[in-house]
Amino acid sequence: MLKRMSIRWSLVIPVKTLVAAKTRLAAATGPHRTKFAVAVASDTVSSALSCPVVARVIVVTADPAAAGPLGALGADVVHDPDRGLNTALRAGAAHAVRLAPGDAVGALQADLPALRPAELAVALEAAAEFDQSFLPDALDVGTTFYGVRPGTPFTPRFGGESRAKHLAGGAKELCVPGVDSVRRDVDTPDDLRAAIALGLGRHTAAVVAELWPGS
Repeated sequence: MLKRMSIRWSLVIPVKTLVAAKTRLAAATGPHRTKFAVAVASDTVSSALSCPVVARVIVVTADPAAAGPLGALGADVVHDPDRGLNTALRAGAAHAVRLAPGDAVGALQADLPALRPAELAVALEAAAEFDQSFLPDALDVGTTFYGVRPGTPFTPRFGGESRAKHLAGGAKELCVPGVDSVRRDVDTPDDLRAAIALGLGRHTAAVVAELWPGS
């Protein structure tokens, strides 16, 4: 019996202007907040690019301090029109469709420093079964991933209680076990401690070791 071919994915990762990034971690990271934000995004992008079903990663940003390092990792960098997160995601998705109209398109949050390529692959394989789907964050309030199959309108609803917004918009909630690293975004010190417990990527781990030796 022939094995069903996996759908390939274009993943859009939004990276806000770094001066506005990780404000809830400002007290913990101090003057290293920008370095920390770049490190977290670098681990997210690196892991996504290493995922076997990801064909490309498109970073949407208006900040050269992020565009340079993330482009060097292999991401395709698109300028952020600076009209909000969901507009940025739609701009990245439109670019993805122009590049590869036959691939699925997903939006992935940029703050997943413990992201594992194998766990992302599990989530994406599950998402490929539905025209429109999403993965809630670890708190079951927000969203870390939203995706659509080829030809399905891309209508992300990130921001605030986005889990409820995506459900209301008709997206299928993915209830996939064993993908903790895909759900663990980092906005607060408690989030960071949870990500450390999962195991940080090398970029974030280096900054954490510098800020908190022995952690």
